[in-house]
Amino acid sequence: MILASLGQNDAVACYRVISPAYAGAPLSGMGAARQGGRFNRPGQEALYLSMDEASALAEYKQDNPWLPPGTICTFFIRGLRIADLSGGFDPERWPPLWADFAVDWRSEWFAKSVEPPTWHMADDAVAAECDGILFPSQARHGGTNLVVYRSSGRPASQLRVYDPADVLKKIAIPRRVD
Repeated sequence: MILASLGQNDAVACYRVISPAYAGAPLSGMGAARQGGRFNRPGQEALYLSMDEASALAEYKQDNPWLPPGTICTFFIRGLRIADLSGGFDPERWPPLWADFAVDWRSEWFAKSVEPPTWHMADDAVAAECDGILFPSQARHGGTNLVVYRSSGRPASQLRVYDPADVLKKIAIPRRVD
């Protein structure tokens, strides 16, 4: 596994489009934890970020022909220990399972009831004490994404959203308590 430190010397800017439902908790990866995600099992907190704005928009839009309401935000990360798969699979550097990083995880899990190999990759990364995985975007050719594990518990020195006027709290949809 190729390990790297992202933002070791200077903070690195990443991007995400946040839906109004999650604007009040921008560092939470609990949305992805509900059903799982490409590199996280159900119940595993994971915050997905993109390394550029265009990839963030493409990831948010996914297969929808229309762009749903959302707010694009800048996140700053520093000193995260990551598994760097951004260059794609190289059999000289990665375990064979990691060759399947581009598998359609939704089809595997929801259509076939099979755990996608990317969940096992996440297990490998967490077991190696990685904070996340840097990987090629499937939504935008040439884009790169980052999944950050345990995002809501990270100190602001490692992960923070740029929101100097507290706008996200103002657009957050209040949660109903039934």
